[in-house]
Amino acid sequence: MLKIFYKGLIGIVMLAVNVIAAASVSPLERIEGLVQPGDLVQGHVHFETKCDKCHEVFDRSKQSRLCRDCHEDVDKDIKTKKQFHGRLHNIAKRECYTCHTDHQGRDADIMQLNLEVFDHTRTEFELKGEHQSTDCKQCHKKDRYYRVKKFGCVDCHEKDDAHKGRMGEKCSNCHLELGWLPAYFNHDKTDFPLRNTHQEVTCQYCHVNERYIKTPKNCYFCHYLDDVHEGDRGIKCHQCHHDEKWSRIEFDHDKDTDFALKDAHESLLCKDCHKKHIFKDEVKSVCYSCHEVHDAHYGGYGKRCESCHSQKKWRDVKFDHTEDTEFKLKGEHKELECAACHKGDLFDKKTPKECAECHRLDDAHDGQEGDQCSSCHNESSWVKKVIFDHDITNFPLHGSHQFLTCEDCHASEKFKDSEIHCIACHKSDDVHKLKLGKQCELCHGPVDWLIWQFDHDNQTDYPLDGKHEGLDCHACHTEAVEDEIELPTNCFGCHEKDDNHAGQLGRQCEKCHVTKSFKEIKIRE
Repeated sequence: MLKIFYKGLIGIVMLAVNVIAAASVSPLERIEGLVQPGDLVQGHVHFETKCDKCHEVFDRSKQSRLCRDCHEDVDKDIKTKKQFHGRLHNIAKRECYTCHTDHQGRDADIMQLNLEVFDHTRTEFELKGEHQSTDCKQCHKKDRYYRVKKFGCVDCHEKDDAHKGRMGEKCSNCHLELGWLPAYFNHDKTDFPLRNTHQEVTCQYCHVNERYIKTPKNCYFCHYLDDVHEGDRGIKCHQCHHDEKWSRIEFDHDKDTDFALKDAHESLLCKDCHKKHIFKDEVKSVCYSCHEVHDAHYGGYGKRCESCHSQKKWRDVKFDHTEDTEFKLKGEHKELECAACHKGDLFDKKTPKECAECHRLDDAHDGQEGDQCSSCHNESSWVKKVIFDHDITNFPLHGSHQFLTCEDCHASEKFKDSEIHCIACHKSDDVHKLKLGKQCELCHGPVDWLIWQFDHDNQTDYPLDGKHEGLDCHACHTEAVEDEIELPTNCFGCHEKDDNHAGQLGRQCEKCHVTKSFKEIKIRE
C-alpha cells in the first residue's frame, strides 16, 4: 500500500516537473510555485508568477530588502529614520512581513491599519489642539496609504489662508493649533517694534491688502494722508514728529541744523525757505539761495549778501566802502551807485581801481592820452579844473599861445591828432596862400603874428642884392608850395620872358647882365 502511495506521489511530481519544464521558469521557481500558500492581494496580483520579486529562495531574511526595493518611499524613510516606517524601524527593527502578510486572497487587508487606535505620535506630525479631533480624511484625502510628504500648515490650510500667501508659509508665527483664531503675533521680533500709539493700531491699518512681507517702515507710507505739508516736507516724518503723538514736534532748527534761525528768520515758516522736499532737496545756507528773487542788483553784486545786508532787516546796509575796501570814495565818487563801477560780480570779478577802466567811455581823447587820467583830471570833477603842463609836450606854449584855451587848438579833444606846425592853426591867417610854404616859424614868432622877420641872405642860398633887394616876396614866390620851396637861382629861371635874345645867347644871363640893372651890361669871362 505504501509503495503504491509513493509511486503515485512520484508520478504527480514527475508530471509537475514535466509541466514546469514546458514553462520558461527556473526549477526553483517551479517548485516554489507548487507550494504557494494562497492568492496574492489585488495590488500584487501581477507578481503572482514572479515569486523572486518578493522571495529569495530558501532565505526569508532577505524578504524585507525585496519589499523596500519596490516601496522606495518606505525604503527612504527607513534610511533617513523619518516618517512612520523610519521611526518604527529605528525602534523595533521589524521586518516587513511582521505587519504586512500576503497570500490572504485578493480582498485581504495587508495594511492592518486601525484608524481608531492609531498613535499619531509615531509620525513626524504629532496631533495637538484642534488637530486631535480632526477626521483623518481631512488631511489624508488623496493618498490611500496615508503617506503625507509635506505637513506644513499651508499644505492643509492654503484655502483657509485669509492672507492669500502674503504672510508666507510660517503660519505658526501667529496662529496656534488650539484654534486658528485668535491670532497672536509679537511685533517686537520684527524690525519695527510697536511703541506708543502704534500699539493700538490694527494690523490692517499698516498692512493694507494683507501685505506683510517687505512692509515699508517709513512713517510717510502710512501717514501720507495726514501730511498737511502735501509732500513738500519730504518723507522723513520722524525727524520732526513723534509716535507718541503726531502733533508733537521735536525739531529744533538751531540745534539740528547748521543754520540757526535768528532775527527776521525766527518768524519764517518752513515753506518760506524749503520750497521743495526738506530732506530730498538740499537747501543751501547762503543768503542768495533764498533771496535771489529779492536781489535788486540782479546778480551784479555777487552772492555774498551778508557783506552788506544783515538778518535783522534786509534794507539795512552796513557796508562802508572807505573802511572795508582799499578804494576810498571821494569827490564825485561819493554819490555814485555801486553799479556805476561794479559791472560784474563784486567778489568773483576784481574791480579795477584805475580811472581809465571805469571812464573809458567818457574818454574824449579816444585813448590817445593813455590810462593816466589823474595827470589832468581829479575826483572833484571830470571836466572842471583840468590841470596839464603843456611844456612837457613837443609844443611848449610861449607868447600869445599861453593865453589860449585848449579848445582853441584842440577842437576834437583828440590832442594827438593836432599838428604842431603853425599852418595847422593859422591857415586862415596865411596871407601868402602857401606861396611861402608851411614853415611860418621861419618868419613869424609866437609873440605876435604880425611881428615877423626873415633874412633872405643868411637863411637861404640866394642873397638878395641890386634890384632884387627890397622886392616883395610874392614877386618871386608866385605859386603855392605844399612841401619845401624850390625856386630857380639863375636869372633865366625868372627872366625868361625878358630875354630879348630869344634864347640865342643861351641861359646864362649873369655873364653879361648884373642885378643892379638888367640894361647894364658887364661881360665876364
